Amino acid sequence: MRVLCFSSFTFSYLNRARVLYRTLRRYHPEWRLVALITDRPPPGVEIDLVAEDFDEIVWFEDLNLADASAWLFGHDIVEACTAVKGPYMHQVCEAGVVDAIVYLDPDTALFNRLDPVIDLLAVHGGVLTPHLLEPEDRPQAILDNELATLRTGIFNLGFVAIRTDGEGAAFARWWNDRLLSYCYDDIPRGLFVDQRWCDHVPAFYETFKVLRDPGYNVASWNLSRRKVTIDWAGEVRVNGSLLRFWHFTKLGPVGESMTRRYAGSNYEVYEIWSWYRRMVQATTDPRLPAGYWAYGTYADGRPIKKKHREQYRYQPELSARFPNPFDIGPESFQASLINDSLI
Repeated sequence: MRVLCFSSFTFSYLNRARVLYRTLRRYHPEWRLVALITDRPPPGVEIDLVAEDFDEIVWFEDLNLADASAWLFGHDIVEACTAVKGPYMHQVCEAGVVDAIVYLDPDTALFNRLDPVIDLLAVHGGVLTPHLLEPEDRPQAILDNELATLRTGIFNLGFVAIRTDGEGAAFARWWNDRLLSYCYDDIPRGLFVDQRWCDHVPAFYETFKVLRDPGYNVASWNLSRRKVTIDWAGEVRVNGSLLRFWHFTKLGPVGESMTRRYAGSNYEVYEIWSWYRRMVQATTDPRLPAGYWAYGTYADGRPIKKKHREQYRYQPELSARFPNPFDIGPESFQASLINDSLI
């Protein structure tokens, strides 16, 4: 089966993505690896594909979305990087050049091959992994994990795999449409970027498989019910199953706090996190400004506030009046905010 695997990220996550692609290249040298980048390089920085572990870069502009500047302005960095997953997946299905697509978040890393997923795609249209596989048994864990997934989605879309025909292609087309119009971090409106939409998948798509193997998508939100072991040969298992990939969400104080809360005395977890931090540090380009995103500012470098993006996307007349809201000058969207004392 011809497999394309991609991740979606910006330059601020390039170091994490490099770790992911290095592990993908190690375990799946036969896959086509694509970097979907919704960003532009900062001055003085270029990506040399010869030195990278991915085969191809697809830039945001390559997606050829309608009214691209206006669409992008209506999304913050997380919303944009999750929203483009649907259009790219749909376009790959339409191209018909591969049999299967695997998506992985840039802050994941493989520890074994994903052949079981590809085997599932021989008979299923797609594969999803839930955040949780078992009920929690402690009040704090119920609050942190079960209630949180009710807000953010039953399935973690840091991973999804589909066939490029049948229900897999139908899913990609539907997800494309929904993410182009409704991929926002807006929990009061029932939205959490791309994830809440996929709560519908088991009802909409009969052939999709919910993968209940604890070795997939291990993360802080499910460590309370997963025991990690490492044997004398270095093989990592989770509740007895081979560790396939780990999701190192929120690298830093938040992720580490949640990991400590639920790993407890499972010291193997800390060994894995220590390895990941070292890998990220080794792949960090010191030339990249912290938190860089080319689309995070107006053309004059002034930061775009989330409330400005929300105002623009929820008032359709603004996109007609200001087709490129990143522009500056007396007739720009930015100037209208300044005139109204909203900036």
